[in-house]
Formats: sequence, C-alpha cells, structure tokens
Amino acid sequence: MSDDARGATVAKRRLSRILADLRVESGYTANHVCDILNWGRGKVGRFEANQWKRPEMSDIRDLLRIYGVVGDVRLEVEDLAMRARARPWWRDYGDVFDSEFPGFEADAAEIRVFMPLVLPGLLQTPAYIDALLRVGPRPLAWRKRALEARLRRQQILEREDGTVPGLIAVITEASLMYRWSTRIERCEQVAHLVEMSRRPNVELRVQRFVDGPPPGMLSMINIFEFPGDEPNAVYVEAELTIQEVSSTEEATTYSQAFGRARDAALEPEETTAYLDQLIDKLE
Repeated sequence: MSDDARGATVAKRRLSRILADLRVESGYTANHVCDILNWGRGKVGRFEANQWKRPEMSDIRDLLRIYGVVGDVRLEVEDLAMRARARPWWRDYGDVFDSEFPGFEADAAEIRVFMPLVLPGLLQTPAYIDALLRVGPRPLAWRKRALEARLRRQQILEREDGTVPGLIAVITEASLMYRWSTRIERCEQVAHLVEMSRRPNVELRVQRFVDGPPPGMLSMINIFEFPGDEPNAVYVEAELTIQEVSSTEEATTYSQAFGRARDAALEPEETTAYLDQLIDKLE
C-alpha cells in the first residue's frame, strides 16, 4: 500500500542532526546564525531540536549558504529537506497524536513492542480497539477518530513493495484474560493474533503466568529500528500520551530490558500453539 510520506519523519530527524553538526563545524552559535539571517532568536535551536513540522527550502538554503556547504553534502541536505516536506497522513489526526510516533512507526525497518496489559495497537481488531477506547475518558467523536487512526497505522503490515517492517511483539497472558464485549469478538481477536503470528515478518511471544513475574520491564515500550546508521527511536506509552525517550542511555536500557523480556517469553511456535488452544478455552 502506497504512502507518499514514508521516510519523511526519519528524514526530518536526520536533517535536524546534520544541520546542528554543520553549524558547530562552521564555528557559529545558534543565536549568531539567527542574527545573521534576521530570524527570531530560537529558530535555529528549534530546527536542530527537530521541533518543526515542515522545513522551508528557503530556510535550508540560507543555512547552507551561511555554513558554506557545497557539493555532495549540500545535495544530501537538500534531498533530506525535500523528503521531510512530505505531508504524512497522521498530520490530519493532530487531536489523536501529540508526537512523531506514527511517523517513526511507519518508517521503521523493525518494530519491537512490549505490552504488559493490553495488546499492541498494530495487532488489535476493530472490536478490541473500540472496547479499549470506550473505557477511557475521551468523547465519542475522538474515539471514532482514534479507531480510524489505529487501523490506518496497521496498514504498514500490509505493504507489498518489500518495505513491510519486521514486528517483534511480546505480550502477556494477562492481556488475553480480560472479559470484554462478546466471546465471539474475544475469539476473533485471538484468532487474529494466530494469523498474524504465522506471517514471516511477525514474531509474537507470550509471557505466561506459570512462568513467574515478567522480567525485563513493566512499561509499554515501542522500539523502532531504521535502515542504515540512523539511531533507534524509543517510545514509552502512558494512559494519555506516548513519550519519546530522548536519553541515549535510557533508550539503550529499554532495548536491553526488551531483550530480557523476549528471552523469557514462549518461543514463537509455542506462542501460536498456546493461542490456538486459548480460543477453545475462552468464556
């Protein structure tokens, strides 16, 4: 499925990082650059902190001129800026998303998810999404848009152009035991997990009660790995927000904790078998 804005989020983050490096190499301070270009104080800092939605090519070329950038580096920066200007679908859901999360998810080559109490959004059925959203404090209009947005996110797993990401998801038995809606819809959700677990790009593992307290972590974690040398992005989910982990040390700690949680869970084949049997046991 085509997405013209694929790659825009990572391109924008990489662009911010390169612009910061170029400024430092040129010997300028951020405020000095703003003064030279007659920009308001803080504008360059926002660019370098990736606190911008869509770079203007005129701004980028002004910075390249000030920094004296030519040749291949200039071409790379301009290409990144052009890609970063694409408008992603999730910009139309500003009331649902307050971060770059869906963009990083769409751009990732591999997604690692740990969900201790609920199922990962990429693996939820519409009925499960609706049941989950209904217990929250949000109004009906917002819930409808949130459901639409979550189903739109799931389309990355339907790509047929060779860019479908790998998904490694660790869930817990607790997330499967809640009684919500009807038995039919609960069985349909588990059957959907079985179907997804059999895809070659999906690795699904479950932590069972009988295996003791879950090691590694207790938070809802999303780790996005990108092609090339682009650093990972790590997000922690809370009840009302999804927060990016900005500290490299913390991001590494979460990645290591995910590895422990993954190792302690059932193997993928055992997980599929467990889920198959669970369908018959659900009440």
